[in-house]
Formats: sequence, C-alpha cells, structure tokens
Amino acid sequence: MKIAIVLPGGVDRGGERRVIPAFLALIERLASRHEVHVYVFHQEPRPARWPLRGATVHNIGDGWTQARAIRAIRAEHRVAPFDVIQALFSGSCGWVAAVAGLTLGVPYTVHIAGGELVALHGIGYGGRRRWRSRLREAFVLHAAASVSAASAPIVEALAGLGVGARRIPLGVCLQRWPARAPCGRRHASLRLLHVASLNRVKDPHTLLRALAMLVDRGVDFEIDIVGVDTLDGEVQAFARVLGLADRVRFLGFHTQDAMRPLMEEADLLVMSSLHEAGPLVLLEAAVAGVPSVGTAVGHYVEWAPRAALAVPTGDAVALADAIERVAGDEALRLELAREAQRIALRENADYTARMFEGMYEARVKRMGVTAS
Repeated sequence: MKIAIVLPGGVDRGGERRVIPAFLALIERLASRHEVHVYVFHQEPRPARWPLRGATVHNIGDGWTQARAIRAIRAEHRVAPFDVIQALFSGSCGWVAAVAGLTLGVPYTVHIAGGELVALHGIGYGGRRRWRSRLREAFVLHAAASVSAASAPIVEALAGLGVGARRIPLGVCLQRWPARAPCGRRHASLRLLHVASLNRVKDPHTLLRALAMLVDRGVDFEIDIVGVDTLDGEVQAFARVLGLADRVRFLGFHTQDAMRPLMEEADLLVMSSLHEAGPLVLLEAAVAGVPSVGTAVGHYVEWAPRAALAVPTGDAVALADAIERVAGDEALRLELAREAQRIALRENADYTARMFEGMYEARVKRMGVTAS
C-alpha cells in the first residue's frame, strides 16, 4: 500500500528532539512494509523534505499550511496513487485528510489523539469550544472511512456524537524502550516522577497542591518534573510559595534516552491532567515497571483500579490520598506495576501497527469491491 500520514508535528529530522516517539514507532513499522509519506505542518518554518525511519517526511511550513498540504498530497498522488490517507489528530489534520481524500477518491481515516472532542472553556482548550469547529469536526468524522482513538473514554465520547470508532492505543516500541521488571523501593524517600509540559491542560497547580498536602501529612518524597515550561516560571514560583522548593526538581525537556534513568529511579508516576487521550507516558512508565497515580482521563479510566489509581480531575485532596496510599502499601505499588506492565507489553508498538494496518487493508478492500 501507499499511505499518506498527516500530523501537526513530532517528526523532526534528527529523530530525537521535537518528536513523538509513538508516532515514530508507528511510521517505522508501516514504512517497513509499505510506502509511507508523512505530511507535517510546522516541524520547520520553511518547506522541506527528509527521510525518517523508512518514510519520506514532507514539511509544509508556515503560510497557508492547510491548502499547501492538500496540494502536496495531490501532487504525490499523481506520481503514484495513495491507497489511504491517515490523520493523526483530527482538527486541521483531519480537515486536510478529508479534503484530500474526498477530492481524490481515496479513503481517509482519523485518529483522535488530543483534545479534539473537549471544550475546557476555563483554560481556552479543546476542539469543541466554537460552533464552526464542531461543525467541521462533525463533517470530517462522519465522512471518514474509519475513526480510531487511543482509549475507551475517547471511543465513548465519539459514540456520544454518533461516530463509531475503534480503540487503538499508541503503544511503546520495546526495542527502543525495553521492558524492566517492577522492583521494590530502594530509598526511604518516595521517588515521584511527573512527565508533561507545564501548561494549563496538565494542571500542575493541582499536582503541587497535592504535594503540599503530603508534606503536611508527613509523607517523605522527592519529585522530578520533566517537560517544557510554557507558563514562564509560574509553576516554579507556586512551588516556592507552597514551600516545596527543596522537594521538587524542575528538569525541563528530556529526550527519551535522557528520561529513561529518571524513570528507572522512580517509584511512582503521577499525573494531574484535565484531559488526556492517552497519555503516552503512562504506557512508557508501565513498560519500565513503574506504576502510576493520576486523574481519571484516558488510559487511567481504563486501567483503574487494578493497573493504576485514578482520581477526579482538579481534586488535589484525592490525588494526595492516592499517592499516600501507594506510599504506605508496597504490595499495592508492585501489584499496580505488574498489571500495568502486562497491559502495556501486550498493546505495544507492534500491536498498534497491526491494528492500523488491518484497518487500512479492510478499507482498501472495501473500496475495491465497491469500484468493481
């Protein structure tokens, strides 16, 4: 097959920084068996092309990006026809895939991987905050040959909109991120890890409030916070106000290779997001033998209570309670880690690629039957 993949970013030519590892894993596996062209909007500001993991990346660049992406797909289709067009994320990516697919007579599929289906007005986030976006999204999703999503809550949200969808988690590449058996705590102080950009959606303020409560309760802990700061030092200042400066380390962005030692030192991954379709780091932690406590979003909803502990979003007290519970129950911590790893190993990057590939083959076959 010849496959076009449309995404907003995450495929830097260096393959280390400004990448989304799960996307690279999927691209690499599809490209090992098919011809894959990746159309990325803003990886670089100027148009460019480069090879990556066996695929050809077409960087569209700034200025009339969507229109030029559609033209680029059409131009490559004239060289040799595409069999399927995949949008990773809906929104602008879904729109480009829909217009290109419908005008070329090529089936297109959409994978919901972010906040396309939510409207968090308080923080200005989500694809359903404006009526025009909701109307466009309805058209894109209902006209798609197939729709998929990373976790059951997103599949259920799509069903509420009258869109049938397949659950396809974005699994971990075990060759690049190998499994490590869960192990007992090695330090008296609980080692916590938080991996996410510092932004409103990840709700770091709720996390810090929960940590301050743990201090008041006498729970001994340290936490590494890994991720790009988009809030200009606001979170660090709040940590100082709460008296957490000696317990919290803000480490900024880390590549996967740099993050692995931090993951292996951690006793518990903690997340406080208001919304997640995944999150991907939960799967990475599970493969590395690290259990997790987080808010009831994405995979946390699916995995709780056997493979993770989940609490209501925005609830610092509940988050502190869950962390304290795991801190005081080593048998529970290890049980969560083992069950989470079992799921993450089963739904790894190879599984993800097979699911996408099977979806494409079914649609291409159906198109052939229809045409005949």
